[in-house]
Amino acid sequence: MEEYDVIVVGAGHAGSEAAAASASLGSKVLLITMDMTKIAQMSCNPAMGGIAKGQILREIDALGGLSGLVTDESTIQFRMLNKSKGPAMWSPRAQCDRIKFSAVWRSKLERIKNLGFWQDTVVEVIIEKNRVVGVKTKLGIEIKGKAVILTTGTFMNGLLHVGKSKIIGGRAGDPSSIGLSDQLGREGFKVGRMKTGTPARVDGRTVNFSKLIEQKGDENPGTFSYLNFNKKQKKQLSCFIAHTDPNVHSTIKKGIGESPLFNGTILSIGPRYCPSIEDKIVTFSDKEKHQLFLEPEGEKTVEYYINGFASSLPLNIQYEALRKIKGFENVKIFRPGYAIEYDYFDPTQLYHTLETKIIGNLYFAGQVNGTTGYEEAAAQGLMAGINAYMKLERKKEFILSRDEAYIGVLIDDLVTKGVDEPYRMFTSRAEYRILLRQDNADNRLTDKGYKIGLATKERYELFRRKYKLRDELISFLKEKSVKPGDINDKLDYWGTSKIKHSIRIIEIIKRPEIRLRNLIKELRSLEENVNKLGNLKDEIIESAEIDIKYSGYIERERLIADKIKRLENIKLRKELNYDEILSLSTEGRQKLKKINPKTIGQASRISGVSPSDISVLLIYLGR
Repeated sequence: MEEYDVIVVGAGHAGSEAAAASASLGSKVLLITMDMTKIAQMSCNPAMGGIAKGQILREIDALGGLSGLVTDESTIQFRMLNKSKGPAMWSPRAQCDRIKFSAVWRSKLERIKNLGFWQDTVVEVIIEKNRVVGVKTKLGIEIKGKAVILTTGTFMNGLLHVGKSKIIGGRAGDPSSIGLSDQLGREGFKVGRMKTGTPARVDGRTVNFSKLIEQKGDENPGTFSYLNFNKKQKKQLSCFIAHTDPNVHSTIKKGIGESPLFNGTILSIGPRYCPSIEDKIVTFSDKEKHQLFLEPEGEKTVEYYINGFASSLPLNIQYEALRKIKGFENVKIFRPGYAIEYDYFDPTQLYHTLETKIIGNLYFAGQVNGTTGYEEAAAQGLMAGINAYMKLERKKEFILSRDEAYIGVLIDDLVTKGVDEPYRMFTSRAEYRILLRQDNADNRLTDKGYKIGLATKERYELFRRKYKLRDELISFLKEKSVKPGDINDKLDYWGTSKIKHSIRIIEIIKRPEIRLRNLIKELRSLEENVNKLGNLKDEIIESAEIDIKYSGYIERERLIADKIKRLENIKLRKELNYDEILSLSTEGRQKLKKINPKTIGQASRISGVSPSDISVLLIYLGR
């Protein structure tokens, strides 16, 4: 076979973004997958985004990745979560048509000129002189490549559990990938074992929806991609809320002894923040009910996903417990829930580019690094794809800092701290979440994406126009005044104090009770100004209001970020011998040798490296 610049192994969310990024930038790319009909398959719930994950998806889109565009084309319900909280916590979420999502991804990948496909299983990476030079497949084919990105998800030595039944597989209906983790373990990589799970899928025709609580999408649904803000979503499908009760819990407890999670069969680490239903019953034994979400799998199917009821209990117990839930009395199961164990690599064995420290030009992305979630995987795939291209072209590595993106937080956490459970992104993991909002991802990252050649000129020009108009609107609000007679009645109605003399409109907007959209309806001069904004009006209004209301907080957080960032500018020599620095603590020395951080800033975030260790390093460096 012909030789490639980049070979991507696995076509899940990480692999799809990695292949698209490298090929779009100019590399000759081969995407290898076991099954070309399951590209970017939604193996678990049929949704994208959510708390912190929605921010990541917006960041991927702002850089020029494809996940946001694919999500918009397959969305069947859109909701902005946490609207009752401040804008730093707002998180978009989209329920997707599972089949359409995969089909749209494949269609977009097939339209990329430099991207080829091969359906096969990779069993080995070819290594020469401590550098990867290609892969070997199950068919016995050797394919040469200058860089390889492994995005194998849950497939490496995957093992499925349903009660006492064990099935070798990467997910239901698909085989495992055997050989890769064993080979890389022999090469010196630290290999671990993790587990995750998924709930049963049920037949919607057998559910009594009248007993459930309907959960509709937003009245004015948004989109994920910044290219689609002026496109309205079509009619949305509803999700539904159900609850367990003591009768359900009693049935689950009856089967706990046959659960592989509790009888010693599964010893791997599972996700603490997404526990199985049997975990919930045991851990939260005082709770009489747990909330479940019944989510449609697509626009033209009766299959539903039961979010919150992941389980590896025996099939008969799953059936019995489900049928005790109100509305599920006659439910039929399409597929049982199951747990899956799989191999992963300790992510501290990676640089921030996601290239491995042990083998040159070999990159890891996605669940293979100990993460969980489509969005976390896609973000890693995007960054690995970009950096593989950059290295082959001898260009500067592309790394995002913690104050620039949730993607930066994600990767820095992985390579600096490692994982002791499947890593999931939360807003609480980011120190600068007022800076890292879902609404301003384009302002933070589109210029960067455009400069490296991934974000298109169309996207860049749209971004520039949006913020030019936003700044013009803010300038107008700073300059234009409003008189008491024009606004006092409404101020009283909105629950805020009246004004005694003319003041700038921007001072009114700073009040927490005031929404800019409401003010626009009441002030004709303001309405005339806003109507000039065209199809970007809604996004500009939101951006301007957030900037005005939270300017003090944003500026304060930026100053803190800049102060802490100075530590990132203090480089540590690659050949630094920590054994010679006797004043370091024993644990600090061990962790510094293991991680080999590039900067004082990274060193300060390593678990086990104390502030006194950082002081010792600064003195040693003459700072």
